[in-house]
Amino acid sequence: MKQDRKWLYYLGLVIVAAVWGANFGVTRKAMETFDPILFTFLRFSLSLPLLLLLLKIKEGSVGVSLRSLLHFAIIGLVGITGLEIIVVYSIKYTTLANASLLNVAPWPIFAAIFGPLFMRERISQRLVAGGAAAMIGVCFVILGGGEGFNMSSDHMIGNLLALSVSIIGALYNLACMPLMKRYSALRVSTWIIVFGVLFMFPLTLGSWGKVDWSGLTIGHYSAVLYNVVICTVIAFSIWNASMFQIGAARANFFRYVVPAAAVAVGYVFFNERISLWQLAGTLFMAAGLVWISLEKRGSEPPASIKKAV
Repeated sequence: MKQDRKWLYYLGLVIVAAVWGANFGVTRKAMETFDPILFTFLRFSLSLPLLLLLLKIKEGSVGVSLRSLLHFAIIGLVGITGLEIIVVYSIKYTTLANASLLNVAPWPIFAAIFGPLFMRERISQRLVAGGAAAMIGVCFVILGGGEGFNMSSDHMIGNLLALSVSIIGALYNLACMPLMKRYSALRVSTWIIVFGVLFMFPLTLGSWGKVDWSGLTIGHYSAVLYNVVICTVIAFSIWNASMFQIGAARANFFRYVVPAAAVAVGYVFFNERISLWQLAGTLFMAAGLVWISLEKRGSEPPASIKKAV
């Protein structure tokens, strides 16, 4: 990976994480009208025609080999259907602070732990130091808000679900890496979503009739459009391509931008307070991520792999 292009991949990770963080506010408004699982299904199902069209235009075909279908199906079931539903219910059964912290903070740690099972990634001292600084920073961002962190028994189910998001999410990211040795990031994203949508559809059957479709406003359509085009079609493709070039362990630490972006959106659109602890945490997190990004990787993907991304 050329050093002059390295910054494009890191920038891509930051922008995507910020987009996903902003989506907390967008989704919060949409949940007032849509069932959570139905809204998630709409997000991914409506993105599929765009992904398939983009794949056809860019690469000339949309298919994958038969021997890869089972791999894609398992990742789609776990990483889209299962993971997205667990995220929804973790938020429902615990506080937003708990969900944000347990969903995000341990994710890169599990990615680093499980990484050797999928890819040959070196865990350097710089990565450990920068990752620790970023994790401390994101904890300040989340715990510095008004809700704090609550470990009461009333929230224990939600807390366990939120922690499982980090574990499953890390495994999901890492399981994508071998596929991206054979296919482009766009093709991998598309086929994972194909199976994720197929497995999610039966879970939405009881929700369609509960929506007042005639009463939907421009705001509702805008929320769906933002989720479909920005958060799914564009963001998934950029994240997977950047993650493949940077490495899963390093890339996943950039998820710490998500809660910082969510806090910023809450301040701008929902008049939520930003504390000095959150500002300090954002600076600490940014310093850790910059420290990670300054490291030179010892090896780069072979030329044949680069062409697929």
